[in-house]
Amino acid sequence: MYTMSPSDPSSLPPQRAAVLDFLRRELAAGRAPSLAEIAEEFGFSSRNAAQKHVQALVADGLLEQVPGRKRGLRLPGGGADLLPLPVLGRVAAGLPISAEGVARLGPVGEGGEALWLDRRLFSPRPDYLLRVQGDSMIEDGILDGDLVGVHRTPEARDGQTVVARVEGELTIKRLQRGADRIRLLPRNPAHAPIEVHPGQDFAIEGVYCGLVRRG
Repeated sequence: MYTMSPSDPSSLPPQRAAVLDFLRRELAAGRAPSLAEIAEEFGFSSRNAAQKHVQALVADGLLEQVPGRKRGLRLPGGGADLLPLPVLGRVAAGLPISAEGVARLGPVGEGGEALWLDRRLFSPRPDYLLRVQGDSMIEDGILDGDLVGVHRTPEARDGQTVVARVEGELTIKRLQRGADRIRLLPRNPAHAPIEVHPGQDFAIEGVYCGLVRRG
């Protein structure tokens, strides 16, 4: 068994070099274009032409294909493991996000926005992303407009940052469990804690596991 050294990109045909440059930019930004998107970008008449370029770049060692994963392209050398994550909405308000809703969306968020991100940015592994609206968590480094990764689970430990549903609205706060009450704590003194009262519509939708800030 031997390892083939990557080809010199400068020796590629101009169109294949342009495809490689496009894919490098997209992958570095956390996106893995589909064959249809590559074909559209370069005016190819079909996805087959895009597929031939991608296969040739993989064979040359200039791209890597993650086995068993659709659109599982990554840049060689860095070891990035790209994870497709759907962006399901905003964390401050909106309809509750159910397990069924996430499952229906599929692994790459068909019909909606999805990003391919290095899974090493997150712990534990996230199931989806939410866009932060507001400044209640700035002391934890979570800013307005950030995309937060959420690991779907109905359970969380005291002190964890969670995405919770309170009276049909989503919020991201630090969980505080007391002997007879639950509080959701902001990390900004300008905001008051949320007191969860017995019988109130409340559920933990998931735990925070990292963020992405897009400039």
